[in-house]
Amino acid sequence: MDPLFFLRGLAIGFAIAVGVGPITLLTIRRTLEHGRVYGLASGIGVAFADGTYGGIAAFGLAALASVLVGARVVLGLIGGAFLLYLGWRTMTSRPREAATAADRPGLVAAAVSIYGLTMTNPMTILSFGAIFAGLGLVGGSGAEAALLTVGVFLGSAAWWVLLTTLVGALRERITPRVMLWVNRVSGAVLAGFGTVALAVGVGALLAPSS
Repeated sequence: MDPLFFLRGLAIGFAIAVGVGPITLLTIRRTLEHGRVYGLASGIGVAFADGTYGGIAAFGLAALASVLVGARVVLGLIGGAFLLYLGWRTMTSRPREAATAADRPGLVAAAVSIYGLTMTNPMTILSFGAIFAGLGLVGGSGAEAALLTVGVFLGSAAWWVLLTTLVGALRERITPRVMLWVNRVSGAVLAGFGTVALAVGVGALLAPSS
């Protein structure tokens, strides 16, 4: 068993998590609105999703990967609709000083919701599969696949710890008025991501089969 598999997984998980997208934007907004712990809970949910897809690729679960990729259109529509909903909620939400505890679900709900949203992008598994194959990380033992999976999770989690720590440090300097505009802009961007995902999904459904 080569312990370098863990370090490689760590690097891969961190590198993939760093990519900016709707999940990053949502986590930043949650950290600003509800604090570092809540943002970190969301980030850990993303790390679990990255670890799930990384594990599927590392263990060579081709049948499960095929099912997920085959369902990418439906999952994309679900994810797009959810992003539209989140965008609307974000644009219409109140700054944190006026918000109540009822406006914020629990930490587990934060992690589970963003885990589900991240898992609606099954093309991520192709990214992991391509990276693993390109680096010669396929065909190893079960122990090496496990090391890769754990490394991917911890690498992704390390990024979210770093990001939420930095954003959390700036949180107290943001006034309610600035937060209001953060909500409006980030909500509009999330809605934009959702609209694109829905358009791609509908286009795929309407496209004639070859």
